[in-house]
Amino acid sequence: MNDQTILVVDDELEIAELIGLYLRREGYDVYHAASGDEALRLARELEPQLIVLDIQLGEISGIEVCEQLRRESGVPILFVSCRSDDTDIIHGLSVGGDDYITKPFSPRQLVARVQAHLRRVQLLAGDAAGGGPAGRMLRSGELEIDPEGHTVTVGGRPVSLSAKEFDLLVHLARHPGKAFPLDRLYRLIWGTDSIGDTRTLMVHISNLRKKIEADPANPAHIVTVRGVGYKFISQEGTS
Repeated sequence: MNDQTILVVDDELEIAELIGLYLRREGYDVYHAASGDEALRLARELEPQLIVLDIQLGEISGIEVCEQLRRESGVPILFVSCRSDDTDIIHGLSVGGDDYITKPFSPRQLVARVQAHLRRVQLLAGDAAGGGPAGRMLRSGELEIDPEGHTVTVGGRPVSLSAKEFDLLVHLARHPGKAFPLDRLYRLIWGTDSIGDTRTLMVHISNLRKKIEADPANPAHIVTVRGVGYKFISQEGTS
């Protein structure tokens, strides 16, 4: 058993009840919101450890809920939707979502994703509290990463990254020149298997490039290794 709270936001009662059933079996304290307004109210009242958020709600969409919450909190947000269009995935992750799963999905698969996100949060919290492997500053050209302070600057200009974007950047920058296959990189950062769908990872990489690269279409730091995945290139004269 555990005392972690999860907020499930879905206007389809049957789906919300099914998700809640499986999460409660794992010992989570689960609350349900059927609308965007209710989701925002409960998120502020409960301060949940994770939010399962449907994109297609009523007057206030899941996208709008995520945008508002990201102004207030870094809580992990797992989007669910009946639409698997890449545009929806890109939109959901670009406004601060951490992961994405499409309906219909296996409840066990969703539980595994939830558990992986929560484990990751606990590990990072433990590292920060205990002075764990935060490590030294990472520099490459005008890019400067402070793992301990959780900040990134480009040419002295602060860059705002989501939690997953930051984790990806730090991991790649700590292993310059090493090519990481998509599935392995997803497993390292998200803490679970991608189950063959690495679009979440690719969208995060795309968003990251837009924020740190001078020319995102021709990246100098995070480059694609054709047929493999991604690697970080450390710029000359940097440490």
